[in-house]
Amino acid sequence: MTSESMELARILVVDDEPANLKLLEKLLTSQGYPAPVLVQDSRETLQRYQQLRPDLILLDINMPHLDGYQIMEQLKALNDPLLPPIVVLTAQLGREHMVKALALGARDFVGKPFDRVELLMRVRNLLDAQRAHRLLHDQKAALEEMVRVRTEDLNRTRLQVVHRLGRAAEYRDNETGLHTIRMSHYAARLAHSLGWSAADCELLLHASPMHDVGKIGIPDAVLLKPGKFEPHEWEIMKTHAEIGAHILGDSDSDLLQLASTIARSHHEKWDGSGYPQGLAGEAIPLAGRIVAVADVFDALTSSRPYKKAWPVEEAVQLIRDGAGSHFDPTVAAHFQQCLPDILAIRERFKEPD
Repeated sequence: MTSESMELARILVVDDEPANLKLLEKLLTSQGYPAPVLVQDSRETLQRYQQLRPDLILLDINMPHLDGYQIMEQLKALNDPLLPPIVVLTAQLGREHMVKALALGARDFVGKPFDRVELLMRVRNLLDAQRAHRLLHDQKAALEEMVRVRTEDLNRTRLQVVHRLGRAAEYRDNETGLHTIRMSHYAARLAHSLGWSAADCELLLHASPMHDVGKIGIPDAVLLKPGKFEPHEWEIMKTHAEIGAHILGDSDSDLLQLASTIARSHHEKWDGSGYPQGLAGEAIPLAGRIVAVADVFDALTSSRPYKKAWPVEEAVQLIRDGAGSHFDPTVAAHFQQCLPDILAIRERFKEPD
């Protein structure tokens, strides 16, 4: 142990005998250790430990109020990841006492009356070991923090990529990125109302902007047609749901798996008249049923080059009228309950003038 390490070592000594405390203080300071913190009343040990956070504890066993075993129980209950080594000072060196002390966290024993040289060697060795343990702990904490920061960076980059992928489809369809932002927040709010966990709501928030990414695969002559679709054009347009599912599919990412499910299912209808699979009722994934309501409401209340925005009241009425036919009636009911929050989201992410 270096002289610098010795000068920084924090030692706590707990003994009900004043003479023992003075002897240990003199012995440690004579070897270059800083003055140890001395505790005579064992009831003060826990408080002094929390104040000092020592590197080593010298602990007597037989004391009034709280004995050494009870103190070790208190220290163990703290679940301190860097609990310092405890050296038991005792005249009771029987096997039963040693096993009990070891079970409670003692690292070494010194018999009373103790040999000074022996005690100092044990103190030095245990402080060396504790210093190495602290260095490893600090290094591990630093590495964990680096991993956490890097993981956050990767997640942030991933979310930026998927949001821009969703926005690419919106721009092809004469829409803006604010549509995807609004409808994804509507969807997350509905999911929360339906009892989804915070983590699942956040996943839906980030997956739903890609609901129409399949429009990338629709020819401009169909996608950008200003008038009503001919039957064959409508069939081409409907393929964007499966195209989107295929673009996002075959991934081990929870985010992309959910996005693929939404892309395929958000045009299904509760009565089975939707597309691409004609699913009905609860056979439609719940995420798709949620996004269906969020997407239709925002599409209706947003202006486009080919249409004016509907008044909010008329769009809300359409959702209400479509419950049980187009929309899941439970999701539609939660939409009504969440309407004040949904309108606040709409205002927060409104289109610029």
